[in-house]
Amino acid sequence: MIPLELASAVPAQGMFTWGWTMIAAPALGALLLLVLGKASNRWGHLFATLMPIWSFAIAVCLFAEMLLRPTGERVVSAPLYDWITTSMWTASFGLRIDQLSILFAMLITGVGSLIHVYSIGYMAHDPNRRKFFAFLNLFITAMLILVLADNYLLLFLGWEGVGLSSYLLIGFWQERPSAARAAKKAFVMNRVGDVAMSIALILMLALFGSTSFDVVNAGAPKMTSTVATLLGILLLIGACAKSAQVPLQAWLLDAMEGPTPVSALIHAATMVTAGVYLVVRSGEVYAMSEVASTLVVIVGTVTLLAGAWIGSAKDDIKKVLAGSTMSQIGYMMLAAGIGPVGYAFAIFHLLTHGFFKANMFLGAGSVMHAMNDDVDMRHYGALARPMRLTFLTFAMGYLAIIGFPFFAGFYSKDHIIEAAFQHNIVVGVLALLGAGVTGFYMTRLMMMTFFGEKRWREEQHPHESPAVMWIPLAVLAILSVIGGLLMNNWIGGWLAPAVNGEVETTGLLHITAIGGLTMAVVALGVALGWWLYREDVPDVAPMNVSLMTQIGRNDLYGDAFNLAAFTNTGNGVVTAVQAVDDHAIDAVANGTGTAFGQLGQLFKRGETGYVRSYALTMVAGSVLIGVVLILGRLA
Repeated sequence: MIPLELASAVPAQGMFTWGWTMIAAPALGALLLLVLGKASNRWGHLFATLMPIWSFAIAVCLFAEMLLRPTGERVVSAPLYDWITTSMWTASFGLRIDQLSILFAMLITGVGSLIHVYSIGYMAHDPNRRKFFAFLNLFITAMLILVLADNYLLLFLGWEGVGLSSYLLIGFWQERPSAARAAKKAFVMNRVGDVAMSIALILMLALFGSTSFDVVNAGAPKMTSTVATLLGILLLIGACAKSAQVPLQAWLLDAMEGPTPVSALIHAATMVTAGVYLVVRSGEVYAMSEVASTLVVIVGTVTLLAGAWIGSAKDDIKKVLAGSTMSQIGYMMLAAGIGPVGYAFAIFHLLTHGFFKANMFLGAGSVMHAMNDDVDMRHYGALARPMRLTFLTFAMGYLAIIGFPFFAGFYSKDHIIEAAFQHNIVVGVLALLGAGVTGFYMTRLMMMTFFGEKRWREEQHPHESPAVMWIPLAVLAILSVIGGLLMNNWIGGWLAPAVNGEVETTGLLHITAIGGLTMAVVALGVALGWWLYREDVPDVAPMNVSLMTQIGRNDLYGDAFNLAAFTNTGNGVVTAVQAVDDHAIDAVANGTGTAFGQLGQLFKRGETGYVRSYALTMVAGSVLIGVVLILGRLA
């Protein structure tokens, strides 16, 4: 393992001066489609699709130019203008194009472009298709701001933009009460993380006088472990909310109410990976706190098991994949928490996951398209024959996620499991268990959907999707096969200067004892899934199930926990405060007003309007004063 130092940034030159257009293109698409409204209905979806394609082309050109540069000149700073200027600090609207951000930019724009193309067919009959594409462009814009920002404050702008656009996309079919609730739930739960992020930004300004990545990285070694722990925990809370990690994961499964391309874009390749990006980008902070790093490992480990548990119990094909997303992001967080040796593995798995999970989400959309939008796998079965292309492309994603040799996940996820064993034997065993459960629930999905007996409803007539939908599936399927091979011995050295990581090289078929054990455990999971679901799958979910299945069906009672711990507690606090306000504060205020009112009524009685009464009062007062003075003299 070779540790490398963080590289310093050089000014933007040549092709890098075009970097800002990666953000400007989808922003223009969203703006035009929303401003022009129905006037752009005919061509809006096509124009919106061209925008991320342009961004992808620019990202590829910048990546190619970076490859030709010496290692020390691959971190490029492109300040655009001073965004916020105060007497004490300044925040720029500037880009940091380095080895980490360029990979994210290519993933976001590349997979995003394929999803835009797929959506042309998937949303063809939706009356609000133009608005849907505008929201997609808005989301791409926000994600690019997030990953290309050169400071945490600008990153936070993209962070909030992602939250807004995901709310619009999840609740796109707002006429459905369930979709409106899901969008609101995602928005509110993400605000919890945003509050923590806001406090982290304030703390950075107090500590370093800046939110610039360079300034924070340079100042991080000067922090005490206590301050570093606090800052690391605040950033982790933000990451948990955005990446649906325990305990802020409950929004993700409900978010499947959005159109399937939204699930592929937000919950496979982009939004849910933002938390992993934040932790890796903040590596210098976590290097100063063993407590914060350990918490990242714990959160990742717990989530990878929780997501796998949920995925094993669901019958909704999209929710199985959503549970899988939770689990795979958990693996990435686990790797990021390990430290420099895990950073490259986290990003490696993030990229391969973007390929195979987007492939499977879009494949699920293809199945739904053929089955009258039915998401219940118990109503599928034997779809491999009428939907050959969807089956083949989906199968490539399946083999990638379970870690079949030479497929993408074999390289990226297995590296994480080995690193977990080196870090801590308990964490390693739990990561290994997660791999076995992944083999089980993904095999269960394949068997219930594509094999066995037909369980279709009379009104369902399965058929293959049009070319505009299956061509993106084919591209993603190819990447699911070769993505790991292409990046295995290259990505560690590429990322190390940008994240202060460590390089570990392996061969194309690098099977250690732990790697062999992993394949054996996965094979057991696959065999169990095949055995239990090879035949006689009931078309109605049985109610007499194990406690484990019951808990999984109820999302590990995450909603019940949130209701009891936060909603009911919050309502109780509000009720108590209202009672104090009504019976104490209001009583004092109202009582004081009443007392002075009554005192006024008493004095009012002396105001008779008769001169003789006033004269008598004056005489009485004079006599009283005289008596007091005489008594005082005698004393």
